[in-house]
Parts: sequence; C-alpha cells; structure tokens
Amino acid sequence: MEVESLIKRGRKFDQVIEGASRVFMAEGFEGASVDTIAREAGVSKATLYSYFPDKKLLFIEVAQREITRQASLIAEIDHNGLSAREVLTQIGTNLATLLLSKFGISVYRVVIAEAGRFPEIGQQFYCQGPCVTVERMMAFFKHAEDRGELKVEDPHLAAHQFAELCKADCFFEVLLGIKPSVSAEDIKRVVDSAVEMFLTRYGTAA
Repeated sequence: MEVESLIKRGRKFDQVIEGASRVFMAEGFEGASVDTIAREAGVSKATLYSYFPDKKLLFIEVAQREITRQASLIAEIDHNGLSAREVLTQIGTNLATLLLSKFGISVYRVVIAEAGRFPEIGQQFYCQGPCVTVERMMAFFKHAEDRGELKVEDPHLAAHQFAELCKADCFFEVLLGIKPSVSAEDIKRVVDSAVEMFLTRYGTAA
C-alpha cells in the first residue's frame, strides 16, 4: 500500500500541515506529540487523525515539503558577483544547517525506519531532496567552469562529495545521540574546511 493512499485531504489539510511543520521543526519527530500538533494547528485530534492516521505519515508529508523548500534555496543563490568560494560556502551552510538540525536528523531517522515498509518513501525523498540539490550544484559547477573558476570532470560525483564533506565530523555523532546538537560555529568550521578541500581538488586558482 502506498503512503499517499493512507492520507486523506480536506478543507483543513493545509492548516494541519502548517501547524505540524512548526511543531516538528521545533521538537523533531520524537518530541512532537499529537496533542501539541493539533493544538498548534487549531484542530481537534479527530480532525488530525482523519487526514493522517499515523504521526509518521504526517511527519513524512511535512518533511517532504521542507526538504523540497530547502533544496530550492540553492537555486535562489545569485551566482553573479560571487566567487566560487562564496557560493560553495552558502550552499554548504544551507545543507549542513538542515542536515544537522533536530528536524533534519528526525527526517533521516524516520525515512530509514520506514523505507522497508514504504519503499516509495526513500525514493520520494531522494528525488525531492538530494537529487534536486545535486542537479543545482551541477548547474553551478558548469557556471563556475564557464568563468574559469572550477574544472570538474564528473559533476555528479563532485556534488555528492561536497555534500558529504559538509556533514563530516558531526552528522553521525548527532544521528546516534552522541552529541545532542551542533553549534553555528561547528557548522562554519566543517563547511569552511569542506570548501577548502573542494577548491583544492577542483579549483583552478594557482
């Protein structure tokens, strides 16, 4: 059975999504209660359950929307007037901030946990999140190559390499509960190093 077939839509559907998004972003999946979500959305628990019979289904819907929105932020970066280093730093900061947030970690945990029961969940997340991000990074690489700043032989691989570099040293510690969170300073340290390593490999500056 597909996830979408378990979800019903109605007049207050968007209202439920907006309220749930605020709660999940603040509390993550584990910390968000159905009572709190219903209260924040201004609906009864019966109404919430009429749309989403399972809290995980609601979280998945919210997460898909948020990941799509976050991925689109990369496309909104104006490449003109910015160096490759500046653009990569913005992209890396956006990526790391989402991946290492309480919400981002919750997304990863739930998708992995549910992918066996609902295989389309993993496919949807990959297509709406990582794939979009990779495609937009590849477009930037082409732009930077045209300006003579980068030389990237395999743009698809390079985009995945950069994304992995941006979560190095922090992601699994937070995912496994070794560290409760990371600071903005931690993210800056990791992203700055990721950009430096990427430019050392792919940059054209002497």
